[in-house]
Amino acid sequence: MSLPLLTRLRAEWAPSIPRELLAGAVATFALIPEVIAFSFVAGVDPSVGLFASFVISIVIAFFGARPAMVSAAAGSVALVAAPLVASHGIQYLFAAGLLAGVMQIVFGLCKLGVLMRFVSSSVRTGFVNALAILIFAAQLPHLKDANVPTWAMLALGLAIIYGLPWLGQQLRWKALTAIPSPLICVVVLTVIASLLGLPVATVADLGKLPDALPLLGLPEVPATLETLRIILLPALAIAMVGLLESVLTAAVVDEMTNTPSDKNRECTGLGLANMASSVFGGIAGCGMIGQAVGNVKYGGRGRLSTLFAGVFLLILMVLLKPWVSQVPVIALVAIMVMVSASTFDWKSLGNMVRYPRLSSGVMLATVVITIATHNLAAGVMAGVLLSGVFFTFKVAHMLQVTHADDPVTQQRTWFVRGQVFFASADALVERFDVRAVAGLPVRIDVSGAHFWDITAVGALDKVVDRLHQHGCTVELVGMDAHSQRLVQRMKT
Repeated sequence: MSLPLLTRLRAEWAPSIPRELLAGAVATFALIPEVIAFSFVAGVDPSVGLFASFVISIVIAFFGARPAMVSAAAGSVALVAAPLVASHGIQYLFAAGLLAGVMQIVFGLCKLGVLMRFVSSSVRTGFVNALAILIFAAQLPHLKDANVPTWAMLALGLAIIYGLPWLGQQLRWKALTAIPSPLICVVVLTVIASLLGLPVATVADLGKLPDALPLLGLPEVPATLETLRIILLPALAIAMVGLLESVLTAAVVDEMTNTPSDKNRECTGLGLANMASSVFGGIAGCGMIGQAVGNVKYGGRGRLSTLFAGVFLLILMVLLKPWVSQVPVIALVAIMVMVSASTFDWKSLGNMVRYPRLSSGVMLATVVITIATHNLAAGVMAGVLLSGVFFTFKVAHMLQVTHADDPVTQQRTWFVRGQVFFASADALVERFDVRAVAGLPVRIDVSGAHFWDITAVGALDKVVDRLHQHGCTVELVGMDAHSQRLVQRMKT
């Protein structure tokens, strides 16, 4: 193997092996409470979500496009999957996940990841902020009716997570920053809770953990058209929600690391991961922005951190189950509070004053709808729709129609400038005062305009017809080739 290839593989997989492993471990502990909670949302046993997270992480590490991105069983997919589980059972969920994976692979192979370009910066910011709020809100049930030891442990956990890195920088002690502080938080709080016998909830209280490795097998459903009818729409919903969240998460990691990624390959990789998860008895998943942010924050830059997050999760759940069962839930809550704070784009609060009101409105709408529905896809789709409406509104008002009269020939020349399409077509018609030039020669210069659709061409035809009805001779000049082709298509 050549030296350049080894260098490229190391850069892609493990720029620093210790940091990759430690960052992956942080991501694993951040996964545990969310995956278990999402499993309950979907109506499945916690082992289904945990097995899924293990399989998805392994597959996405090899076939995904975004190094350091963490993918696992996600809440958005769980919300979509819950009705199917309730009505037809878990085997139909596995079948839907398998079909969703196929759809995602087709989506990637057709290079439809380019649709990400239609998601504006305001929508992405709203997506990130809404998810940060949802992550924080998901921790509140753990604090409901919490006793004094629980609150004290939370305070200590946050002090360790934020205090050790700060202290290490102040004292310039590398030993305090060599190991990510969230891992130290888990160890210290577990030891304290065990030694003092504190009455705090543990991971064992969240649900039954797996006690064996996942088994390979196809979903146990009839291979009939009726089965396809049952799973088709849920599979499509799972596929689209997963793609949307994964591509947006990849974009966030792109910005954090200042490196690009192939969104089409990410779609294909996610499809393979969800197919693998389904045949190993796991729920479908997608990119996990909170865990991805935590992974990158603590040094994850390569695929090894993603791979280790999955491997370490399986080790914890199966081999180290007795120890993991004793980890205080409040230690994981402290990590998720840190993840929430790191995920939120705090600069966006100040930018709301400086940025255009429409952009800030789109960001706020994305946040509000996402939180109200607990559905990231609904919030993002609403944001994209609003962005499109506002963009259309602005472009439509950029249309200019001016005129100049020749005193010798009495010919009036109208100059059309701007973009003419369905939203500005009516405005084009209204700008022509046909009564003022009745019986006179008219010239329409559209060299500064572009006609995008048949509505725009139809509006121009309407103007010409009205002028003809008022006895005008009309000369049309400056139409570009694209607009001429539209006119020819309308005439055929």
